[in-house]
Amino acid sequence: MPDISSTLEERARQREEKINHPLETIPETIPPHGTIPNTPLMVSTISFFLGGIFSLGLLTFTVGGFEACWWATHQLGFFLAAWTGFHWAEFAVTAGWNFEKCSVDSFLLNNGATYHISNGIAIMEYLLTLYFKPSLKSYPYVTILGIIMVIAGQALRSTAMIHASTNFSHAVAFRKREKHELVTDGVYAWFRHPSYAGYFYWALGTQLVLQNPATFILFTIVLWRFFYHRTRYEEKALVKFFGNSYVQYRGRVGTRIPFIP
Repeated sequence: MPDISSTLEERARQREEKINHPLETIPETIPPHGTIPNTPLMVSTISFFLGGIFSLGLLTFTVGGFEACWWATHQLGFFLAAWTGFHWAEFAVTAGWNFEKCSVDSFLLNNGATYHISNGIAIMEYLLTLYFKPSLKSYPYVTILGIIMVIAGQALRSTAMIHASTNFSHAVAFRKREKHELVTDGVYAWFRHPSYAGYFYWALGTQLVLQNPATFILFTIVLWRFFYHRTRYEEKALVKFFGNSYVQYRGRVGTRIPFIP
């Protein structure tokens, strides 16, 4: 008859090995939403599709579009490459520099219905305008400005996440972890919320690339409202965590998002 204590110890050891397996993405703090299975298979599947769309988009942009398909333009190609690249980078940076919070949710693909509807509206505006009034999409300097904003915004956001490392979180924390530190150097010495500023300019840049005036205005309003309210309640928690240190930091470093002090 097997020893019961030995059997229990063996089961505990197997369970611990499973949790600590390098391919497992089980965050230590905030559990996944559960809308997307948090498994290595799903992570690899999402990465496969994001990589495939990114490659097709980048190819379309690089060759200047395909004349055989009226909708396969360099502008739409860049947008698709930027969008898929953003979501892959969110997971990759989290996995590389903030693994304790990494899960399938780190792709940020379950950002809510508003996010996906907004991007759907952007693509719809672009295609409808391109089909009925293609001359409105023929301002190359607007697209170039958008490309610069997208690249700069992506670089700013990813740099902020890497520099903050385990102090960064996709979700606002209302309870201070023991290892949580206030980061005020590096890119945080210039931007109080560099990941927010990076996304703000990245998103607006995508609409300049597509030359979407209506969606550009929509994105500006929606994102400004979102980040205004998010920084307000997030900073209440940060003042609670770090006291006067954060108050002084907030006083000397701005968000660099217009009209959000």
